[in-house]
Amino acid sequence: MKTEQFLRHHGIKGNPFSEEDAQTDTIFKRRCLDTIHHPAWNKFFGSPADPSTALVFGEKGSGKTALRLQATSEIEAYNRANPAERVFVISYDDFNPYLDHYRQAIRAGDTNEVLKRWQLQDHMDAILSLGVTQLVDLLSAEKVDLTTLSLDQRRDLLLLAALYDASTGEPIEKRWSRLRRRSGFRPLWSRRDLQIGFGTTLIVLLLIYLFPTLREWRLLPWLLVPMLAGWLYWGWRLLRAERYARDIRKGLKVLSRDPSALRWELLWFKPSELGGQPLPTPARRAEERYELLRKFQGVLSTLGYAGIIVLIDRVDEPQQIEGDPRKMRALIWPLLDNKFLRHPGIGVKLLLPIELAYYLEKEDKEFYDRARPDKLNMIKPLRWTGPSLYDLASDRLRACQATPSANGEAGGAEVAGEATGDAVASGPRLRDMVEETVSDDSLKDALGNLRTPRHLFKFLHRLIEEHCHRHTEDRPKWEVDADTFRTTFSAYMRDLDAFDRGYGHG
Repeated sequence: MKTEQFLRHHGIKGNPFSEEDAQTDTIFKRRCLDTIHHPAWNKFFGSPADPSTALVFGEKGSGKTALRLQATSEIEAYNRANPAERVFVISYDDFNPYLDHYRQAIRAGDTNEVLKRWQLQDHMDAILSLGVTQLVDLLSAEKVDLTTLSLDQRRDLLLLAALYDASTGEPIEKRWSRLRRRSGFRPLWSRRDLQIGFGTTLIVLLLIYLFPTLREWRLLPWLLVPMLAGWLYWGWRLLRAERYARDIRKGLKVLSRDPSALRWELLWFKPSELGGQPLPTPARRAEERYELLRKFQGVLSTLGYAGIIVLIDRVDEPQQIEGDPRKMRALIWPLLDNKFLRHPGIGVKLLLPIELAYYLEKEDKEFYDRARPDKLNMIKPLRWTGPSLYDLASDRLRACQATPSANGEAGGAEVAGEATGDAVASGPRLRDMVEETVSDDSLKDALGNLRTPRHLFKFLHRLIEEHCHRHTEDRPKWEVDADTFRTTFSAYMRDLDAFDRGYGHG
C-alpha cells in the first residue's frame, strides 16, 4: 500500500508531515503562516505599533524559527496597512560571518578566546550592519526621495553607510557614491579642500601662461611651492581620514571593512563633523553605539518607520558554537542588558535554546539587576500539550486537503496551536486516520509525550509509513490499528530517549 494512496483516501494531497524545519517547510510558509498561532503568540509578538522585547526558551523543533517567520509575515501585513508607521525588521540569525571576522580581528587562537572578549557593542555593531545594509538596499530598489531627510539626517545616513554597509552584491564604494549623489549631500564642487588645492594650482598655471618669464627652469621649482601649499589642507585631511579609518577598522571587529575605501568616504565629511561624531573606535564602548542607533532610528523615522524589531534566532547553529550551551551562553549573555533590550522604539525578540534556561536560573543578583528578565515577556519553555499537538496535526492535514471547503482552509505548522471556530469542524482530522480502539485520551496523551511539533511530524510520518507497509494495495486499510500505533510509538519513544541522552540523531 502506497503512502499517497492512504493520504489521498483521506482527501489529502501530498504528505503533510514530511518536512521538519519551518525554514524549508513550503506548506507552512504558503498555507499556514498567517492562520493559527501558538497559544503564547500574543505575549511573544505584542503590538507592532509599540515594539516590545520577548525572551523565549524552547527545545529544538518547538517552533522558534516558525515564530520568527510568522512575526516577519505579521509585520509585513502591518506595514502594508500602515505605510506611514511601518516597522523595520532586522533578522539577526546568522552569526557565522561576525564571529569569523571577530576572530580574525583579534587574532584569537580558539573560539573560547573570541567569546571571552565578545561584548554588547559587538552585537550592536552586527545589528546596525544588518539594518544599514538592508536600508541601503531598500533605498536603492525603491528610489526613495532622500531630499525629504534633513541635512543632518543625510549626513547621518551616509556616515552609517560608510561605517556599516556590508553588501556583497556590488562594491561598497559604488553604493556609497550613488547614495551620496541621490541625497544631494555635499556635491564635489563644495569640497573646501579640493577648492583650495585646485584653485591654487590653476592660479599658478595661469600665471605661467600669462607671464612667459616664469617658464624659466630656475623659476619653475619655486612655483611648485605655492602649488604644494595649496594641497597641504587636502593632505592633512587625507592623513586624518586615514587615522580615523584605521581606528574604525580596529573598533569594528565584527566587520571586514577596507580602510582605504573608508578613508575616501570619510573625506566627504567636514573635520568638525567627524570630530563630533560617535565613531566606533577601540577606545570607545557601547555608549557610542547607542548614539549611532539613535541616528539610525532618526533616519528611519523620517522615512516612515516608527519602530524596529530585531529577531534573534539560530543561536546554536554557528560553526564556532557547535551547539555547546556554554558557548551559546557566552555569545548571548552580553545581549541581556536592560538598557539595550528596553531601548525606546526597539523590540528585541530572542528565540533561545532551552539549554540556556538552566544558566539563567543560576545567575546572581548582579546579573538580574542588569538584565531584568522580569520585564522581558519571558516564555520558558515554549510548551506544547497533547491537545495542542493533536490540533496542530489536524490543522496540518486540513492545510493539505485536496479540495478545501470554504470555511475549512485552516493550517498549522511548527507554531500552529489550538484552532478555533468553524475551521475545526470541516476537513480531514487526525482522529479519522486512527482506529477508535485508540481512545481520544490515549491518542492525545501519546502526542503530548512527543513534546514538540518536529517530533510530532516525525512520529506521524513514521506511523503512516509503517501502516502502509503492513497492507497491500489490493486490500487497503484506511485506519491505523492499535497494534501499529503502539509498536511505532514505543519505537519512536526509545529513539527520542536516546536523542535526549545524546546518543541518537532525533
